[in-house]
Amino acid sequence: MAEPVDYGQGGDAKEEGGSDSTGIYAAAKIQYSGSVAAGGSTGNVTSADVNWTPPACWYAPYLGAKDFKAKMSKSIEESLNTPGMGGTAGAAISEVQRHYEDDYGWTDTPGYKDYNVDKDGDGMFWAGVENPNEPDALKRMSCTDLPFWVDNGEAPPPQYEQAISPEILAGLAYQHMQLPGTKVTLAPAANTKVNLPTWAWLDGAVFGEVQATAALNVPGFNIQATTTAKPVSLKLEPGTEDAETYPASGECVINADGSIGEPYATGKSSQSPPCGIKYLRSSGDGTYNLRATITWDIAWTGTGGAGGDLPNGTFGSEQAITVQEIQAVNR
Repeated sequence: MAEPVDYGQGGDAKEEGGSDSTGIYAAAKIQYSGSVAAGGSTGNVTSADVNWTPPACWYAPYLGAKDFKAKMSKSIEESLNTPGMGGTAGAAISEVQRHYEDDYGWTDTPGYKDYNVDKDGDGMFWAGVENPNEPDALKRMSCTDLPFWVDNGEAPPPQYEQAISPEILAGLAYQHMQLPGTKVTLAPAANTKVNLPTWAWLDGAVFGEVQATAALNVPGFNIQATTTAKPVSLKLEPGTEDAETYPASGECVINADGSIGEPYATGKSSQSPPCGIKYLRSSGDGTYNLRATITWDIAWTGTGGAGGDLPNGTFGSEQAITVQEIQAVNR
């Protein structure tokens, strides 16, 4: 069982206003490292579990007490631009102001006196953050609770289940993970023959585990999570029904040394490959699109000894194969 998360004291970064091009407030920006997609865009790994998706939004450190008061005191328009305030209007605005100014609260939601300015530097207000890679706008905007205070080094109140955590960071690292291409080595390479077994393999020396890390480090709060992906199998799809795969399932398992399949060697032309394809019909004037898809076993570890498994990931690519009408050749 994992130890409780130690949220630490965070970094020494200065609390500043402003937001980046995605609209995420600077203090809540997730930092990625390791094998991640260029430019911070969605990585090329796809979950094999159609029911699993990365988090659409979360709650994260937003502003210190004085900065939050300054923002909320500027104007009604500025207040409505604060995360969690979008649906607030009319008389509700005055209730929100009382909530932060005059210690006005409700069930499970205590109020604040003068925006907690007497605690400035000892904590931060947290607010909803949208995942810019979530295509569903309604899901992306579902973190609608009003900003709430969290003391430095403390966990967010338990009712905020979507507060940023190592597990959420693991899901984000998964989403941004960049896996290597899956172009397999073939023998024969691009031109093969009808009824001739084509050997397929991947070299374990250049096809090992991949790691990606997502971290959040702001004053009073410091957590991270690392996802690790390990290849477990290769699936070959010939691009035509007029073909046979080796093995018959088309699933080539990983070898003890991390490789998949077996390189072709002289003298093996009469043998069936442990991983490969045999085309039964010529591709004519065109080609067949051989698709090679790797299945990755993905797990994560995070701050405080947290960790666990994530759904297997897949990534595939296609390569053109020319199949010629020649029954037998010498290799």
